[in-house]
Amino acid sequence: MSASVPPAEGPSGPEHPSGASVVVAPGEVSGSGSGEKGLRGNALGLFSSVAIGLASTAPAYSLAATLGLIVVGVGLQAPIITILAFIPMLLIAYAYKEMNAVDPDCGTTFTWAARAFGPRTGWMGGWGIIVADIIVMANLAQIAGSYGFQLVGHPSLASSDLWTTVAGVVWIVLMTFICYIGIEISAALQRVLLCVEVAMLVLLSVTALVKVYGSHPPATAIHISGSWFNPFQVPTASALTAGILSAVFIYWGWDTAVSVNEETADKTRTPGRAAVLSTVILLLIYALVSTSTQAFAGVGDKGIGLANPDNSGDVLSGLGGAIFGTTGFGWFLSKVLIFMVLTSAAASTQTTILPTARTSFSMALHKAIPSQFGRVHPRFATPTWSTVAMGLVSIAFYVLMTRISTNVLADSISSVGLGIAFYYGLTGFACVWYFRKVLRRSARDLWFKGILPLLGGLMLLYFFCYAAFDVYAAPDYGSTTVTMPWGKVGGVSVIGIGSLLLGFVLMLIQWAVQGSWFRHPDVPVSAATEAEVAALEVRNDPAA
Repeated sequence: MSASVPPAEGPSGPEHPSGASVVVAPGEVSGSGSGEKGLRGNALGLFSSVAIGLASTAPAYSLAATLGLIVVGVGLQAPIITILAFIPMLLIAYAYKEMNAVDPDCGTTFTWAARAFGPRTGWMGGWGIIVADIIVMANLAQIAGSYGFQLVGHPSLASSDLWTTVAGVVWIVLMTFICYIGIEISAALQRVLLCVEVAMLVLLSVTALVKVYGSHPPATAIHISGSWFNPFQVPTASALTAGILSAVFIYWGWDTAVSVNEETADKTRTPGRAAVLSTVILLLIYALVSTSTQAFAGVGDKGIGLANPDNSGDVLSGLGGAIFGTTGFGWFLSKVLIFMVLTSAAASTQTTILPTARTSFSMALHKAIPSQFGRVHPRFATPTWSTVAMGLVSIAFYVLMTRISTNVLADSISSVGLGIAFYYGLTGFACVWYFRKVLRRSARDLWFKGILPLLGGLMLLYFFCYAAFDVYAAPDYGSTTVTMPWGKVGGVSVIGIGSLLLGFVLMLIQWAVQGSWFRHPDVPVSAATEAEVAALEVRNDPAA
């Protein structure tokens, strides 16, 4: 039975962390309502949800770190690559929207994959979210630490592994504390940071275009051409695929808007709308920035060219001074741009903690991991152990990778794309399979519950396989190489696949130690029926 169409009464379910018995319908997800789990319901509106979704992607940081790499691979076709990468993200956003409408559980992929395919697949879906977020936290912390020193005029400290690690740890502690003391404070901070970020990106783009088409354009300037938006002009099919794979990363994170669904007003509709809106807004931002900066800087490998290897890891810092100038008000704006990338990474650090904490929180309530992670703060109504544990594990991973090798850290960050493709793609397939019995009910159901999520899942499955066994597996890809029995393999592929296999091992351990989730799951494998979906639509109709 669908979790979102409860009958009048049902048997008692598992005990709530507070000790109160939770009443659930037969086959319903135990504790799927915010009141049942103890989280603060109705704390977020649509704007706050969109802000959290956008902030999670860290638009400024993502562009700074990725745009140069895309240009190196595809040249002048970088704008169309950023647009094409939007397609699988939008398709999966619709899968999130449809699944959230019937089961607004903060476990998202964990719960939905379990409902569609069973508890073991669901557990691995939850692990995909957790491992991807933990890995990316290391990079976000490092960027926040480095940019913080640049902002206050200490470039020597910004290039020091020790001090950037210390600053990064401080950032993680601070963001963990903000997430711990309440979702409203987290959302308020995100709204402010996001407005500054988007405003600066638009200002950067407009200023760049004005100078390109002005009377004294920079020597690197090139006018916008229709060929920039023609994917068939990319030199090779492999370059096209690799470019899209890199660009997919800059869209990742919008699903945080759905992870906080149980703390959102109108939780069956608002989070899904926020997810779709977030991806569309990101498309507009990325298309504008990639086009304008390419027109201003060109794609050369010298000076401020986007393909310059010296700028490849941080495109925006070099462009800020060139576009705004280095004196007077222009100097101030270039500093604001650096501050914006810093806040972008910091905001994403915060919003990366949110979904991971809520995924582990949901897994704990369903007894898929130790029950301590299901505790809620009596005052702040936030997951306590899950939030703190996310911060501590992220710190441990970051410090460990830094101590081992900055090359290993860099390759671990590059591998995060495999985790993203895994759990996003799994959500798409779960949506299609769960709604398989209602796809012929209407054209809308066929497209939004079936065709679009299926296409999104297939695209991400292709990107996962292509990346894991071709691009990332090449010995010359990334900064490390691992010798396997069959030969040398790129460290990025080994870390990415290895981190997912680690989850499989942990699942077996959990199965042996506390196996109730696997033997008697409270999320039964089921499929939505036409009657249940119709009842859900009536219940969610404001006019009903």
